[in-house]
Amino acid sequence: MIDYIKLASSKSKGKRPYFHDDPAVERVLNITMAVAGELAVMRERMDSIERILEKKGLVLREEIENYVPDSKEIEEERQTWHSEYISRILRIVQQEMEELENPDKSIEDIANDINEM
Repeated sequence: MIDYIKLASSKSKGKRPYFHDDPAVERVLNITMAVAGELAVMRERMDSIERILEKKGLVLREEIENYVPDSKEIEEERQTWHSEYISRILRIVQQEMEELENPDKSIEDIANDINEM
């Protein structure tokens, strides 16, 4: 099984830039921006697909709105997508948890890192 949280938590080298004094505000901002980015891309793609399908007379937008999955396979595919999506959104939280689990740092070093954020 693919570990989507681990996959989404890959990060570049160096210290993460922080723009707010409060780490909680920074986390919420990062999560919000991840969701906003995902939503913007998805909205644009869906709009393109719906316009192409409707223009070709293949599907009306109303049919898309009323669609209900008809197999377990579709539901499983959607669940996998949800797992990947949540992993990308909560990436910053996962990375901070991994930093806390780092056995090479003392509690004091971790506290100093958090205070510097």
